[in-house]
Amino acid sequence: MHKIRQHPILILLIINLLVGVFTFQNYGLSWDEPLFYDYANALGYAYSPREWASGNFNLENAYGISGTDHANRGPAYIILAQPIVSVIETLGADNASAWHLVNFLTFQLGVYLFHRLAKRWMNESAALAASTLFALQPLLWGHAFINPKDPSFLVFFLGAVCFGFEMVDKLNEPKNIHREDAKNAKFFLKPLLPAAFFLGAATSIRVLGPLAGLLVGIYALTRFNANTLKRLAWYAVISLLVSLALWPYLWTNPIQKFIEVFGFMSDNPTQLQVLFNGQLYRADELPRRYLPVLLGLTLTEPVLPLFLTGIFLAFWKQLKTLRTDNWTLLTDYFLLLFWFLIPFAYVLVRKPPMYDGYRHFLFILPPLFIFAGFAFDKIFEISKSRWSAILPTLLLLAPGIYGFIQLHPYEYAYYNSLAANPFRRYETDYWLTCYKEAVESFDAPPGANLFVKREPYIAEYYAGEGMVIRNYRTEFGQIQSGDFVLVNTRANEDLKTFKDAPIVFQIERNHAIFCEIKQIP
Repeated sequence: MHKIRQHPILILLIINLLVGVFTFQNYGLSWDEPLFYDYANALGYAYSPREWASGNFNLENAYGISGTDHANRGPAYIILAQPIVSVIETLGADNASAWHLVNFLTFQLGVYLFHRLAKRWMNESAALAASTLFALQPLLWGHAFINPKDPSFLVFFLGAVCFGFEMVDKLNEPKNIHREDAKNAKFFLKPLLPAAFFLGAATSIRVLGPLAGLLVGIYALTRFNANTLKRLAWYAVISLLVSLALWPYLWTNPIQKFIEVFGFMSDNPTQLQVLFNGQLYRADELPRRYLPVLLGLTLTEPVLPLFLTGIFLAFWKQLKTLRTDNWTLLTDYFLLLFWFLIPFAYVLVRKPPMYDGYRHFLFILPPLFIFAGFAFDKIFEISKSRWSAILPTLLLLAPGIYGFIQLHPYEYAYYNSLAANPFRRYETDYWLTCYKEAVESFDAPPGANLFVKREPYIAEYYAGEGMVIRNYRTEFGQIQSGDFVLVNTRANEDLKTFKDAPIVFQIERNHAIFCEIKQIP
């Protein structure tokens, strides 16, 4: 209890973990998961000394059945998570649920890292309130279970910045600046290794990982001394080695293949259709307002007002009395803004293809909530007591909690009240996680044929023995009267598929239909 009082973030994490443990089996597989987890299972081949010595080692075998799609996707997270998933499976969980639990646990690490970073600039109460607001975003909570790609990058990016800043602080402590003895060298490894590990892993998840290293480098320059720069060289080398070790695709030609992946990811070619404000766009033809609008509609209502208020309060407080320490804090705040603004500006200027909301850019969200923490700091400052600050804090957290209640287990499909009626205007369950509930809840007659319009392997994972899952696209000509069709509403697919066939089952939340089963007359 004493430790919990000293570290109240533990209360939030314990509550989150309890909720997660009781609900992780409710989440269905998403569109991207099965093949990505097959990639995780295959990666062990690349690290097998027996295979190295076999005489016919072929790195292509480490990419799984979807090698052409996933080989160049950085696998650091799934390499680290796979052994934990295997342990959870031995305890009785199915593979999908085991991954969902590990994904969620990883996000809780991110909540801890967010709190640890936020405490650098605000008191404990404000950091805890900001961490809670961050953790209780329905969008993030939903992705935390079903998305092994983007939240994991957010977490490792956060860790790279957090431990990187701490490393620089440690290197710049007056008692350590000029010490070069062996004992002190070992002492420096303690902050250096976690910073380098998280940066290397982040880079091996997404090629934008080095942006975290850039932020750390600029932070180091603001606290300049020659000794620190020498230590940063080791930081860079170790980070590169970690990234290389956790990314088999780079082993044959690291520099060329990294440049190749960077170019591919920057362009992100895709022909997917995206529903935005009631219109269907190709992913590479979305208007510039796509990201700003979705940020405003998919975060809970208080976030952006708190963010803007926090920016004003943070900068105004330092600019009122300009002293040396104020300039140091101002550079910190500018770094936080750069974290958000550099990728945000890139999207507005370059207009890269985007789809599935802005899941590829979840890592730009933490600065919004850190600045929101300054607004919480002001609330606690003007409150007469800690208890008088609880009510406004709870009111600011309430929209997220209400969103959980309305949407579970589809929290990632959240839109706030500013979106009015998002169904048919914006994408909701674009990753087809509703297939789990649809297949498990549908009372189909024995031996019924269920033709699935997209990604039938998801439905097949959850289908009982009495149901035959068929591929709508490849077996369309075999559909007969009395058969059933499972179709999702992504890009209004349901309106294009047997439009007049009677609907016998629907999955919906908050007046939005996610998928439905039709019977052929």
